[in-house]
Amino acid sequence: MDSERYNIQVSVESHFIEKESDPDQSRYVFAYTVTIVNQGSVPAKLLARHWIISDADGRTQEVRGDGVIGENPHLQPGEGFRYTSGTILDTPLGVMQGSYQMLADDGERFDAAISPFRLVDPRVLH
Repeated sequence: MDSERYNIQVSVESHFIEKESDPDQSRYVFAYTVTIVNQGSVPAKLLARHWIISDADGRTQEVRGDGVIGENPHLQPGEGFRYTSGTILDTPLGVMQGSYQMLADDGERFDAAISPFRLVDPRVLH
């Protein structure tokens, strides 16, 4: 596959949501904001997502689904899309990673990798 033509960059920022979390009930709520930018030369549409979410106790869940937040963004070269979603863990620390399944306008299907990022309740780091 030609990385000049098919190049989707994904960056993520995560935030702990203290007011929705309840450590006494092992409930830790995190929001994450994803920025997707088409740095290739071919327009591409996001078809599906695949997340791997791991907590500090080694429990892993996989999430697969169509699009993101009910949308299938179609990105022209240089165009970006940003959205916020969330997840709930049983532990104050975790990691998420995954990929987006993309379809380029020329018919090529490819995956855009989502590098691992941490989910952290900042109160556990002190």
